[in-house]
Amino acid sequence: MNAVLRELVERGGGLVTRTAVEQVVPEWILQGACGSGALVRVLPEVFVAAHMLNGGRPDTPALSRLDPAVGRRAACAWARGRGALSHLTALDVWGLRRQAAGDVLHLSAPVAGGLRSRPGVRVHRRRDFTLEPPQGLVRQGLAVTRLEQTLVDSWPVLPPAERRAPVIRAVNDRLTTPERLEVTLGSVPKLTDAAALRTLLTRLAEGCRSPLEIWGHEHVFAGPGMPVFQRQVPIRLGLRNVYLDLYAELERVNIELDGATTHGDTRQREVDLRRDAQLAAIGILVVRFAHRRLVHEVDQVRRETLAILASRRTTTTADHR
Repeated sequence: MNAVLRELVERGGGLVTRTAVEQVVPEWILQGACGSGALVRVLPEVFVAAHMLNGGRPDTPALSRLDPAVGRRAACAWARGRGALSHLTALDVWGLRRQAAGDVLHLSAPVAGGLRSRPGVRVHRRRDFTLEPPQGLVRQGLAVTRLEQTLVDSWPVLPPAERRAPVIRAVNDRLTTPERLEVTLGSVPKLTDAAALRTLLTRLAEGCRSPLEIWGHEHVFAGPGMPVFQRQVPIRLGLRNVYLDLYAELERVNIELDGATTHGDTRQREVDLRRDAQLAAIGILVVRFAHRRLVHEVDQVRRETLAILASRRTTTTADHR
């Protein structure tokens, strides 16, 4: 490969556009590099060094044989400011779900932008979409759709079992709020399984912060006899705040829901025991239920919870006499 062209490709992290090449070398040098196999065209006007391509079947689009991070740069270089990474591709840029090598890249673009889907990249053309904030943002040097739009757009594209995790993580990490997501959802008509997303946002707004807490809310800790639990209640312990999963204020009972990964973690168990002892010292009883019991022993967990609450109410009444 021509030395000047090689330096240009290296400075571009293995990627170069025709426009950039033609500013430093004649067209025939680019054609020669492609003819020799040193460069490979992955999108119109966008080329990468051949060594950047992973293995794959001969019929696999060249773009799909790139590392996803390089593929995203190639898609943005091809779009030339006429589109923004969106859906599952933007979800990866936002750090909420990794795209695997070979997955189709997603771009959203205005209808009048002129972009069309190509092998390896799907273009979602939108009438009211603009690339300026707040709809379009720049993250890691790449144009992406804003987080709330990204999460809503990704909902129907993801397998049903994987839909909730990015939304829950985004809210837990305080990247967004259920209220902001609800507004965005309202602007997207006919979204597949919108009712399930709306229910999830309601649970998150109520304070649920994990799939297990949502399960407990819907199947265990609601119904006749159950108090209206407060969720994620901050309690000061020494120099720090701790957050109670489900707190019955009258009975001063905190129910903690231990996830499937908690069992067998000795260090986490020691942390939990110290925390429980500190809460007990200020009169809060901590009751823990394991993931297995919450899912497979629903009726028994409900009975135990109701009995504990009744006992605490009796004790509280007796203390006040």
